[in-house]
Amino acid sequence: MSLLELTKPLAAFDIESTGTNSRLDRIIEIAIVKQMPYGMSSSYIFRVNPGIHIPAETTAIHGITDEDVKDCKSFKDIADEIQKIMDDCDLAGYNLLKFDIPILQEEFERAGKKFEVETRKIVDAQKIFHTKEPRTLTAALKFYCNEELINAHGAEADTIATLKVIEGQLAMYEDLPRDVAGLDEYSNPKDPTWADRSGRLKWNEDGELMVNFSKKKGLTVKQLLTQEKSFLKWIVKNDFPKDMRTIISDILDHDIWPEAPEKDDKL
Repeated sequence: MSLLELTKPLAAFDIESTGTNSRLDRIIEIAIVKQMPYGMSSSYIFRVNPGIHIPAETTAIHGITDEDVKDCKSFKDIADEIQKIMDDCDLAGYNLLKFDIPILQEEFERAGKKFEVETRKIVDAQKIFHTKEPRTLTAALKFYCNEELINAHGAEADTIATLKVIEGQLAMYEDLPRDVAGLDEYSNPKDPTWADRSGRLKWNEDGELMVNFSKKKGLTVKQLLTQEKSFLKWIVKNDFPKDMRTIISDILDHDIWPEAPEKDDKL
């Protein structure tokens, strides 16, 4: 990396995991490239047995299955080695601050160790990207249409600009669907195991409706009805998406359950 000046080792790393919840999910692969100030670099890749099931929807993203990692060591078994590699290193990655660092810290904590970041410098390429290329309607209109947005945050101007941006995106990306249904599927992909649009409720492998967030993740709605009905009532009363709240309220108030997808559709 000839343009990046280093005064100490830099550990760039990326993590693949069982999901996107840094507290509840587990690491299944970690790759580290350690760059030294004098130019030498070393690469390390570890496959990890997470001790929990890897959902099909995450396997579809990274291609790693339960079978692939069943004979691998646990994170606890390799924690010392990873800690030694990254010792005294600054850190680099993409979306490090929101995901990779938090899930790595959780794994180290479960292994009875600390992974300190306060004394390290952190280079997050996503932060640089979003700072240099702002994700605003004004920036999108300029990028796709080379136009300036006049009267930004006026409802009419913003609406017209949005339509222009969509047209600009269709012109720039030939692989984008040309119909609204196709664009909906492209920009709002819905896993067939999800019972609601956000995936907070999903179907498990036995066709049971379960919760897919919070400390209750993995518990079926039937279990919660008998063991902790107050949690379901809390969902209905709080600021969750309407489709999710409707599913739960229909179950609570009318014993109306959503229809599970065919098993072949979930796999």
